[in-house]
Amino acid sequence: MSFIRHFLIAIQFFTRIPIDGRLADWVGFSPAMLRDSAAHFPGVGWVVGGLTALVFWGLVHVLPVQPAAYWVAAVLSTAFSVWLTGAFHEDGLADTADGLGGAVSRERALDIMKDSRIGSYGAIALVLALIAKVLLLGLLVQASGAQQVAWALFAAHVSSRLMPLFVIRTLPHVGDTARSKSKPLAESISTAGLLAGLAWWAAAMALAGWMAPGMPWLPAVMGALVGLAWMWRLLQRRLQGFTGDGLGATQQLSELLFYLGLALAL
Repeated sequence: MSFIRHFLIAIQFFTRIPIDGRLADWVGFSPAMLRDSAAHFPGVGWVVGGLTALVFWGLVHVLPVQPAAYWVAAVLSTAFSVWLTGAFHEDGLADTADGLGGAVSRERALDIMKDSRIGSYGAIALVLALIAKVLLLGLLVQASGAQQVAWALFAAHVSSRLMPLFVIRTLPHVGDTARSKSKPLAESISTAGLLAGLAWWAAAMALAGWMAPGMPWLPAVMGALVGLAWMWRLLQRRLQGFTGDGLGATQQLSELLFYLGLALAL
């Protein structure tokens, strides 16, 4: 039962899906439970990726049969995923770009990342990331077909949410920990928690591989790992640790490079 409770806390924290009323009473809450829910980041990817893939697939089938339909489906499904998560990870990407985009000190970078206002680096990173995501999805449809892209969406959301777990495991949390929203969640992750996250991911990739066996999943996962490595190095070098914004940026970059790995292999 604790597995389900921790999973539902992760859903509540990372999506707009309501966990309230009697269900919330049953789930309960404590900082320890919130910390343990980190193991279920990839499980959240099952929900977000699965629903986003369904939206994409549904739009492809209800829109007029025209080449532009795939681009419209890519834009609207991306918008849906942003709405479903409350732009949680996109906000992390923008704040990380603002903090680490310029040649500022570690302390100044942390201050900038806490600022709710978006700057030039953040705006540029966010716009380019969304454009790249839509264009890559459109390219993948042309290269492999809409059904395969739906499975790619699902696998990318799960895989990209596995990557921050390795950052949590190997780097310390830094910043204003007294006010940090991510501190209780991302303070640490146990070996059992990391293995649970890997189990979520392995099951998703097995399902995607079974349903879309012709897709080059290995290069896609390698792309996500490149995103993880790049962000890990950046956070370690500039901050000597990670913040919640850095975890969001890791998810976004890993998702983009997952699609890019697919596109290059196709």
